[in-house]
Amino acid sequence: MTIEERIKSSETRIFKAIFPNTTNHYNTLFGGTALQLMDEASFICATRFSRKRVVTVSTDKIDFEKPIPEGSIVELIANVVHVGTKSCKIQVDIFTERMYENERELAVTGCFTFVAINEYRNPISII
Repeated sequence: MTIEERIKSSETRIFKAIFPNTTNHYNTLFGGTALQLMDEASFICATRFSRKRVVTVSTDKIDFEKPIPEGSIVELIANVVHVGTKSCKIQVDIFTERMYENERELAVTGCFTFVAINEYRNPISII
């Protein structure tokens, strides 16, 4: 399988409902919860791409474009956007939509970098 095919087949999509236990006093999703969801989606994407143990080593700028209100459905879409020797960069976008409306908009975007490691936690080739 080529790198391009691996990248395409590793796209990861996760849907979540935003319930009161994940929101702040403004009834919107906690930023930290959004980051946790993004890290999970990007980890799955990096693992599916490399089929190796990977760890998060950094995050790039995270842009919170729109608040995500309680009662929303969100879709996280994670894609490999760069492949290095021992690492890969994953972009994650969170789209939000009201449960009973057809409107959908980009709410949060950011990038996460993962390094492949061996059983001794030393960096190894990602592909």
